[in-house]
Amino acid sequence: MISVDAVRASVHRSFDDVVADLVDLVAIPSVSASSHDQAEVTRSAEHVAGLLRGVGLEAEVVSVDGPDGVPGRPAVLAHREGPAGSPRVLLYSHHDVQPVGDPGAWAQADPFTAERRGDRLFGRGTADDGAGVISHVHALRVLDELLGGLPCSVTVFIEGEEEVGSPSFENLLAAYRDRLEADVIVVADSSNWKVGVPALTTSLRGVVQVDARLDVLDHALHSGQYGGPVLDAVTSMCRLVATLHDEAGDVAVPGLVSRAQAAPDFPEYPEEAFRADAGVLDGVELAGTGDLTARLWTKPTITVIGMDVTPLHLAGNVLAPSCTARISMRLAPGQDPAAAQAALVAYLKQQVPFGARLTVSQGEAGPAFDGSSDTPAGRAAHWALSTAFGENCVDIGQGGSIPFISTLQETFPGAQVLVTG
Repeated sequence: MISVDAVRASVHRSFDDVVADLVDLVAIPSVSASSHDQAEVTRSAEHVAGLLRGVGLEAEVVSVDGPDGVPGRPAVLAHREGPAGSPRVLLYSHHDVQPVGDPGAWAQADPFTAERRGDRLFGRGTADDGAGVISHVHALRVLDELLGGLPCSVTVFIEGEEEVGSPSFENLLAAYRDRLEADVIVVADSSNWKVGVPALTTSLRGVVQVDARLDVLDHALHSGQYGGPVLDAVTSMCRLVATLHDEAGDVAVPGLVSRAQAAPDFPEYPEEAFRADAGVLDGVELAGTGDLTARLWTKPTITVIGMDVTPLHLAGNVLAPSCTARISMRLAPGQDPAAAQAALVAYLKQQVPFGARLTVSQGEAGPAFDGSSDTPAGRAAHWALSTAFGENCVDIGQGGSIPFISTLQETFPGAQVLVTG
């Protein structure tokens, strides 16, 4: 056994090394989007494998093809055996990152050169999910330092394509199932409740996506000469997507699972705090009904995340013959993604304005996560996090989606799954 004080002292002694390792990882632009250099994702995987070897694990870079035959991006699989008969623990995080977007919007010259400002480190991937990777590495280092080994068998799986939807995840899981099977799975890809207050995430929404296209003309027309009897496709699309919410701002698609009350053990989220966190402008009313946490975590939402329209600098007096909108719907825990996608498509067909021709292409469909921390591992995690932070650990939901967690649950039904930040 080791004391909490010994663990805390070891972490404090090495914290500069922890930060330095995170800075080095952030410096690799491991953007998994296909429009970026995938050699950097490979370099990132090799770097992470080296970090894990440095704390005594056997590590290799692996990849498998996705269901469409396209090669998957490189992941890292590492292992160290514990005492005979000890539990098996799987630690997950991902080393790929999102694109930086507009570099000019960053407060630093290079988003991949991490900058420390006060108690925060800024850079692409510092939190999502470089912090998860480095936390795993240094937690194992501390245990090895204080115990001369690990108290249980540990497998580390660092994915390389989480930010693009984990297309080869299921195939990789099938290929390496025996090596990934565990009694406890720790997914370090969420967040805490607030600064200084630790949390376990026990609820995540699912997600489905469709592209809806409306056609109203076989070619573009002059809006002055022909406008009036024919609504242009953009206006028609605006009318269509406006039907997706009712007057209160709730999702209007019928037949969806919706929990108007969040779990009783979830913390309260005051509206004032939410408005400040989200940057909601004064005078803008919040949409939807029910608890605020329910609207964020356990009720469905619909967002138009993209639309093909003529940009202003190219605009002319034209009736657009067609318009396509990408619609993303977040799903309440317990909702079947295929059924939700079918309900959305059926609703769109019912709401098409003025007989426009609707074509729907179905995109991703990922399940929600409905977990519990009332397990031996969950109770142990609550104690550990509360002790480390000096604040009681709370259970929270997340409005975002991590569909592969449900895949892990289905593949390893006996495993206790913990989602941390």
